[in-house]
Amino acid sequence: MRQRAAEAMKDTARMAAKLGVKTVVGFTGSSIWKTVAMFPPAPQSMIDAGYQDFADRWNPIMDVFDEVGVRFALEVHPSEIAYDYWTAKQTLEAIGHRESFGLNWDPSHMVWQDLDPVGFLWDFQDRIFHVHCKDTKKRLNGRNGRLSSHLAWADPRRGWDFISTGHGDVPWEDAFRMLNAIGYEGPLSVEWEDAGMDRLQGAPEGLAFVREKALDAPGTAFDAAFSSKD
Repeated sequence: MRQRAAEAMKDTARMAAKLGVKTVVGFTGSSIWKTVAMFPPAPQSMIDAGYQDFADRWNPIMDVFDEVGVRFALEVHPSEIAYDYWTAKQTLEAIGHRESFGLNWDPSHMVWQDLDPVGFLWDFQDRIFHVHCKDTKKRLNGRNGRLSSHLAWADPRRGWDFISTGHGDVPWEDAFRMLNAIGYEGPLSVEWEDAGMDRLQGAPEGLAFVREKALDAPGTAFDAAFSSKD
């Protein structure tokens, strides 16, 4: 099954190249996500083996991506080999910082972990291959926990929820300014997910929000007029 899945990923790269798609966004999985609580005790050797397992499985896949000139963007996401800041760094190290292997930035998964999604963009600026515009609302009130207690989406007892873009805690203006600052030129993909809102209302609203808030990078420096010869 693993061999068949690996071949499917290689074929995905080949098909993307035929379609003119430059970046494929996806997941890698993780053999060590189950140890996230580190109990029963997980020795460092087990964690190291997990990153090695990832590299052993994905380097041959990335060889095909390289052959056909397509990039792969791993979404930094719980349950994946990279789910926060430090695991993203370790993942890139494990795969040898291959130029064709980068990241999909989705701030909704960072907010509930109390990560700085804007600082993440700056530190990983050369690896931001794709952007998902999805939002999260935190409701950590002393009863609602970070792990959300196996409660269904939109249950008010959850510690956080995915929510329509612009209604949550993602600092979108700072994020769009940072994307301009790092020279990101890829798409802003509205990934809509909100169990408390009808999608026929929320999806168009989310798209309109991104179109309104995404700032165009200036063509010249704001103080260029002071150095003009005219």
